[in-house]
Amino acid sequence: MQGLFSATSNSRPRTPPHRWAWWLVLWALWLAGCAQPIAKAPLDEDSWSGRIALQIDGQASQSFSAMFELRGTAQAGGLVLLSPFGNRIAQLDWKDGHAQLLSGQDTRTSNSLDTLLQDVTGTRIPVTALFSWLKGTQASATGWQADLTGIADGRLTARRSDPQPTATLRIALTP
Repeated sequence: MQGLFSATSNSRPRTPPHRWAWWLVLWALWLAGCAQPIAKAPLDEDSWSGRIALQIDGQASQSFSAMFELRGTAQAGGLVLLSPFGNRIAQLDWKDGHAQLLSGQDTRTSNSLDTLLQDVTGTRIPVTALFSWLKGTQASATGWQADLTGIADGRLTARRSDPQPTATLRIALTP
């Protein structure tokens, strides 16, 4: 009985190795042609990506973490939250006094980004200060204290001590 990888099999002529290389090149070119271009933020728009985690302490402690892509400013922009596998968990867009959150089949809207974020997370997130912090600029936000010592390495930690319950926001940026 001849093995599957027997060199003495005469049932079919072998394809020369260089022909396989051409098929591989053609296949790679075909795949490249099917690829979707990655949307880049306009040059005048700020954008960040990485991991974000929010922990809210108290009787009903909550914690959330995800990968994220953030673009824009506190006045107009968007935030996409992604699972570790890159699947979209939620998308938040805001501009002109209107904010909308899409999560699965659910849509939530508000006339205020701050109000929508508080409704969703259970705590007030200092959006305006957050954009400053990401740029490495210290900004005040009532009850929040940001540690920007790691921002050059892409690390940001902000803690809220007042009002209770306490909250911690951690961001690790990707280069």
